[in-house]
Amino acid sequence: MEFSGDAYLWIKAGHIISVIAWMAGLLYLPRLFVYHCGTEAGSEASETFKIMERRLLRAIMNPAMLSSLLFGGLLLADSSTDWSAGWLHVKLLCVVGLMVIHMMMGGWRRAFEVDANTKPEKFFRIANEVPTILMIIIVLVAVLKPW
Repeated sequence: MEFSGDAYLWIKAGHIISVIAWMAGLLYLPRLFVYHCGTEAGSEASETFKIMERRLLRAIMNPAMLSSLLFGGLLLADSSTDWSAGWLHVKLLCVVGLMVIHMMMGGWRRAFEVDANTKPEKFFRIANEVPTILMIIIVLVAVLKPW
């Protein structure tokens, strides 16, 4: 499949917009978990965090992840894609990592939802760094194309 120049640029723009929205959620949700750890189960603050976490995941992060994968998949389907490029394999591996951490965050959110979180605040502070590191790697390999 080969996209015209304009179509390719629109798809690329959609991919970038989707990734920005997805990353915003991946960076913010663990921060909400950090704050949620400091609340009493069943308190008004805890219930507010539950709403914020659910809405962030369902209304922003899930659609943004799916649209990132859709637009990214379309870009990969273009006949100009060089599947032998090592940087592309590294990028795709990091995208899988983002998907895994996304799913893990969904599980952590479900634990908070039923007041069953057992992880400390420090755990979520560290988990907050995982998407950042993956994003940095993705941007560097996609822009520099070192291999």
